[in-house]
Amino acid sequence: MSSRGRRYDEKPKLNFKKVIGVIVALAVIIMVIISIVNIVKNSGKKIEVKNYSYYTAYENGKFGVINNEGETVIQASYDEMIAIPNSSKPIFICTYDVNDSDGTYKTKAINEKNEEILTGYDKIEAIDNLDSKQNVWYEDNVLRVSRNGKYGIINFEGQEVLPCEYDQITALKGVTSNFLVKKDGKLGLVNEKGQTIINTEYKNILTLKEGYKSEYVIVNAENKYGVISTSGTILIEPTYEGVKYLGSSNLFAVKQDNTWKLMDTEEKKIIIDGGYKDIVEAKSENIVVVNNDGKYGVVSKANEEKIKPQYEDLKYAFSIYYIAKKDGKYGVINLENEEVIKFEYQNMVYVENGGFIQADKTDTETVIFDNNLGQKVTGIVSEVNTDKGYIKVYTNNEYKYYNFKLEEKNSSDLLTANTLFLSKKDGKYGYVDKSGKVVVDYIYEDGTEQNSKGFAAVKKDGAWGSINKVGAISQDTTINLDNNIYIDFIGTWHLSNSGLYYQK
Repeated sequence: MSSRGRRYDEKPKLNFKKVIGVIVALAVIIMVIISIVNIVKNSGKKIEVKNYSYYTAYENGKFGVINNEGETVIQASYDEMIAIPNSSKPIFICTYDVNDSDGTYKTKAINEKNEEILTGYDKIEAIDNLDSKQNVWYEDNVLRVSRNGKYGIINFEGQEVLPCEYDQITALKGVTSNFLVKKDGKLGLVNEKGQTIINTEYKNILTLKEGYKSEYVIVNAENKYGVISTSGTILIEPTYEGVKYLGSSNLFAVKQDNTWKLMDTEEKKIIIDGGYKDIVEAKSENIVVVNNDGKYGVVSKANEEKIKPQYEDLKYAFSIYYIAKKDGKYGVINLENEEVIKFEYQNMVYVENGGFIQADKTDTETVIFDNNLGQKVTGIVSEVNTDKGYIKVYTNNEYKYYNFKLEEKNSSDLLTANTLFLSKKDGKYGYVDKSGKVVVDYIYEDGTEQNSKGFAAVKKDGAWGSINKVGAISQDTTINLDNNIYIDFIGTWHLSNSGLYYQK
């Protein structure tokens, strides 16, 4: 019996699967070695991840978008202003094909690559809002969309927050993330998640105070006013001619028979009914400021007249102190009606976040009093920054900084994110680093501190320009900004009074 054995004179055949496997394994090993080498090489090095902010820009009669480094993101090619609802997100709302004769227009959302996104709707729009100073801003987490003549809301990821079934959707003015929805002629209120705050059953819904979202004013079909809480509880039945928030959680002014009364919603009754023309505030729980025939005074919650109505203006400051106006000038009185700061100021406000009184004596002199009513700072107040807790004052021909304890500080102590700091020497401005080393020579007539984008504005020979975070020139000093309210730059772009960034 013969057996079939291997013929050794045949040429061996390659096993391609094994060959490919070996090659892949070698490639993986090489990639791992390279990764390890890079990790060792870069150990201790901080890898920078850039987070961009975006701003509407205007150039040659057209609108575009720039980022916080002054780079053009969207070329200025749109006839209508581009809305940027959230400066930290690359979502830009563009309006085009506007027909002024019939009021029609088209909209679209694009990203930083100029690609259309969030499609599938007839219109997509930023939801504008307005504060008490008439500053326009946008809701920064949702967009209004429409389909077949009905409106809804989506978030920035394109997820539906409210279906397109409403006749109208607008922002509740003065507060964030509250939206009036209209259906069948009646208004309701929802939040940014689409959750109902107030059912759609009122003629109107209003804020009690700018930024306040604990209770709301409701107006019924008979134009009567009341107050409702976020839980839907009616705190004040809509039977009054008007309702006002006074700064207290349970005290509200209500108007009836053309006079204002004080209602305590905890006791559910009127507690002051003195026939006053106005009740102004009740920030101190037991004391309210009232107005009678144009004169202001103070009445206790027990209806006891503490200060007879006699002042041209009166506002609660803190503790037992009130800012008052007499003979056209402001001063401070206490609850005994004693003058504790003389009536010699053009204007006076209490900065609650800082705990101090800011009083303008002249157009070029402001005095700041601490909470002991001591005069601590004098000069021209150019900035009160409640976020970072400092005051910037121009005094004795230079800028000085104070914290809210009214202690003088170096700018580097307060502006901790900055790399450069404005400095003055021999009547000229330059910039130093955190150690005090001069980075930009003292050659400028004026300058600003570095802004959040890393740029500072500098003035020379009557014209403005900018420098970047390392002190290099971004824009030569060739731009006249004498009519600008604010001086600010992003690279070669400068801020206009309209809030847009312009090229020269």
